[in-house]
Amino acid sequence: MVSTSSTTGGSVGAEDVYAGSSETSDGKVFTVTGQDWDSIAEGLGEAAEERIVVNMGPQHPSTHGVLRLILEMEGETVTEARCGIGYLHTGIEKNMEFRSWTQGVTFCTRMDYLSPFHNEAAYVLSVERLLDIEEDVPEKAQVMRVLLMELNRISSHLVAIATGGMEIGALTVMTMGFRERELVLDLFELITGLRMNHAFVRPGGVAQDLPPGALEEIRSFIALMKKRLPEYAAMCNANPIFKRRLEGVGHLDLEGCLALGMTGPVLRSTGYAWDLRKTQPYCGYEDYEFDVQTWDTADSYGRFRVRLGEMWESLRIVEQAADRLAGLEGAPVMVADKKIGWPSQLAIGSDGMGNSLDHIKHIMGESMEALIHHFKLVTEGFKVPAGQAYVPIEGPRGELGAHVVSDGGTRPFRVHFRDPSFTNLQATSVMSEGGQVADVIVAIASIDPVMGGVDR
Repeated sequence: MVSTSSTTGGSVGAEDVYAGSSETSDGKVFTVTGQDWDSIAEGLGEAAEERIVVNMGPQHPSTHGVLRLILEMEGETVTEARCGIGYLHTGIEKNMEFRSWTQGVTFCTRMDYLSPFHNEAAYVLSVERLLDIEEDVPEKAQVMRVLLMELNRISSHLVAIATGGMEIGALTVMTMGFRERELVLDLFELITGLRMNHAFVRPGGVAQDLPPGALEEIRSFIALMKKRLPEYAAMCNANPIFKRRLEGVGHLDLEGCLALGMTGPVLRSTGYAWDLRKTQPYCGYEDYEFDVQTWDTADSYGRFRVRLGEMWESLRIVEQAADRLAGLEGAPVMVADKKIGWPSQLAIGSDGMGNSLDHIKHIMGESMEALIHHFKLVTEGFKVPAGQAYVPIEGPRGELGAHVVSDGGTRPFRVHFRDPSFTNLQATSVMSEGGQVADVIVAIASIDPVMGGVDR
């Protein structure tokens, strides 16, 4: 806390020879930290009498993680807003240079922790392009990827709507959102063994086949969500309090979105139907029937409606994927090339850990060469031809892509992700400046940033 005036201690302070008395309203009080003070003090000039600078975050429940917002305000009006990022930096991209190509999935799944399957898919698709095996990935593996990514899109949008509702006082929306998200995470645990950070999508396919009973659980979830999703519309769509809080807040038109590289629901809320699942299909998305959701208000309310509509479309895709998987019983989920395909026939041992004795017996009993190859594949990994590839996909927050560079070895030379949260945060100042400080929270919620993806 920096103040231009000393504080008074009341009648006692007047007697203190070490502390003179004065009224606290005589001077200006600013709340800043670190290196920002010099630039702020120089920039305020004569306006310093009327403006204050405050930090919102990085420990603030409405910043969607450890995001720091430096707000210059004149009364309740925000005159300048800046983002301070980097508090959640984990060195994921650098760490991936010291692991095999398959082990890299274990790192990148942890970036945007609300959409792990999209992180994995973007990276794996780029690796498969370098390996030139895009056409060799089994159909069942591609369908399972689509299924998991669309379930992941639903769970991510549920969190966006739930936390956004919580921040404006709609606590019922928050409890509903997390109630449904639990159902999706239960499906993830059934299929992959984990609720988050799955490392399930791997170069050449997926880690393992669907477990018994998975399709029945998926269909039960679809039926339940068709009953639950209308509750969000009934709670929010025409709610006058909800609409008044979101309409016209965080406005950013199409021209502004294109200038800043915005993608995802923020871009589609301007009416522009840009969705990579339609414009640049991957994983066989061209074979699914769904509509790109848009709105025409270019504000926070439009982004809410886009996400709500996208959950319905994702549910349509999940239903189609489940029908396809029913006809692929027993089909492979990993490429046939044993020099690339990580073993997908893994089975849990009787102690709940490791591999079952039957699987170990199969590997060791096949041949000595097979055992040696299995050992080298697991410990060293496969080599990827030298080159570079970038494959973008449509994540819940927009375009998510992985730029992967290989020098011909068993480890990536460089991996860099184009994370939509990082790019979309550029719009914070444009959406917030000139509005009320309370509307900053709504604008940030409508962007739906995840700081694990921003800082990496």
